[in-house]
Amino acid sequence: MRIVALGVGILTVFAMIMVGCTSVTEGSPTVNAADTPVYKASVSASAQESAESSSSKESERQKSLTTEAVHTSCEALSSSSVDSITAVNNYVASFNSGAADAASKAGPAVDSLNHSADLVAQSISDPLSAELRDALNAWVDAARGVANAIAGNYAPDEFNAAVSKLNDVKTTALDLCDAAYR
Repeated sequence: MRIVALGVGILTVFAMIMVGCTSVTEGSPTVNAADTPVYKASVSASAQESAESSSSKESERQKSLTTEAVHTSCEALSSSSVDSITAVNNYVASFNSGAADAASKAGPAVDSLNHSADLVAQSISDPLSAELRDALNAWVDAARGVANAIAGNYAPDEFNAAVSKLNDVKTTALDLCDAAYR
């Protein structure tokens, strides 16, 4: 019974399609001149809205990429520089006090500075502003400079100059990060 009903239903659908498709409409195609300006205006407005929407979405996408890049790089600098500065300060405190363990503090300071430099260098990307990229690259160079000064046992004047430069570029980079977050 179901099979018969299904067969009748399928035949009915085909019959409806054939009857609907064999109907011919009389007349000749012509353009309604009165509707032409309205149609053209509608197409033009639709194209303009589409372009504006696309441009707006691309602008939002670019802003999102920039925000993500800023957060990645600035977080890398912020978190790793704290550890590096702490390790350098521990080394300096031991060195200045003439502690026997001063040499043992040098390795962790050098490693921490190089780790921070690597982390920040790997986080730098194109969406960052040129100014922020330059400041982050300056941190990388200065961190490696202090690491070399510690590892090379530089004279106090050279070491202090390297540390001053490190502190200055860190301040500049973090200030630019703060400004980028606003």
